[in-house]
Amino acid sequence: MLRIHFSDTDLARTRIAAAPDPLWEVAASLHRLQSRRGRWAYAGWYRMARQRTRDRGLERVLRSVLLPLYPRAAYFPDFLTPADAVGDLDAGLESLLATPPRRVLREVTILDRTVGAPAWAGQLARRDVRAEFAGMLRAYHDAVITPYQEEAQARIEAERAARARGLLDGGVEGMLAGLGPMLRWRPPVLEAVYPRQVEDRDLYLNGRGLTLVPSYFNWGEPVAFADPDMPPVLWYSLLHEPSPRELPYGADVPERSLVALLGRARAVALRAASTGATTGEIARAAGVSASSASRHATVLRDAGLVTTVRNGPTVLHTLTPAGASLLRAAGRPQ
Repeated sequence: MLRIHFSDTDLARTRIAAAPDPLWEVAASLHRLQSRRGRWAYAGWYRMARQRTRDRGLERVLRSVLLPLYPRAAYFPDFLTPADAVGDLDAGLESLLATPPRRVLREVTILDRTVGAPAWAGQLARRDVRAEFAGMLRAYHDAVITPYQEEAQARIEAERAARARGLLDGGVEGMLAGLGPMLRWRPPVLEAVYPRQVEDRDLYLNGRGLTLVPSYFNWGEPVAFADPDMPPVLWYSLLHEPSPRELPYGADVPERSLVALLGRARAVALRAASTGATTGEIARAAGVSASSASRHATVLRDAGLVTTVRNGPTVLHTLTPAGASLLRAAGRPQ
C-alpha cells in the first residue's frame, strides 16, 4: 500500500489533470499488452494495436525495446514518464532527452536489480541513443495511442466533472473521498492499493501538493513515482465500461439490454451522464454530431432519466435517481 500524507497546504495544491499524460499512456498500454487483466475493456484496442504495430513495422521495436523497458512488474524507470508530460507528448519527450545520464544509469540499475534489464539499457545514458528511443516512442504513440485520444479525453472530462461535484459538496477532501475503490481517503492520508509484490511505503507531500492524473490505459492499482523526491504525481485508473467498439462480436454483456431498450447512442449518453457530461462529451462518446447528442439528451431528460443544468456556455447532463436505477438494473447479472 502507498500512503500519501497531506497537510492543509497540500490539500490546497492538489489538482486533477485536464488531459492524459501521453508517456504514461504509452507505459500503461504496454502493460495492457503484457496482461490479460481487464482485456474485455480493451478488446477493440488490443486488436487494433496488434494490427497497426505489424503494419508499421514496429513489432521488433515492441518486442526487443519497449516491452523489456516497461515490464508490468514492481518497477520500471521513472525517467520514462516525466512529470511535466501531461497533455503534451513533445514536452514529455524533451524532458526524457534532458534526463541527466547519471539518473538514467541509476534507474536502469534499479530495473536490473528488481526484475532484470536488457543488456543494452545502459546505453540510454547517451543522448543520441535516447533521441533514437524517443523516435520509437513517438512512432508507437502515433500508431496505437493517437487513435484513442479523443475517447480518452472524453473519459477524463467526465471524470473531472464527477470529481468537481465532490469538490463542490465537500471541498478537496470530498473530491479525494470519491476517487474510487483503489484509493481510500482517511484524513490526512490517501491510501492507494499497490500490487502485492511492492513493499508498503509512505509519501510525504511536504507542501508540494499532488497532481492526480486519470489514465485511460491504466488498469487496477494507482501508480506513483518510485523516487519520493520527484514531483508528486499519482496516475489512477478510470472506471471502465466497454464502449461499443471494445465489445467482442456477439459478447453477452448486461448493458446490451440497455442498448436494446434505448438504442446505442442514447445508452451511451445515459452512461456518460453517470459521471456528468456536456453535450459535446456525449457527442464524442457516442460518435454523433453535437445536434444529435442534444436531441438524445432532450429525450432522456423528457423521460426523467437525466437532468440538465447550464454552466456558462455549456450544459452539464447528470443522472436523476430514475436514470441511476435504470443503469444499476442494466448492470446486474441476469
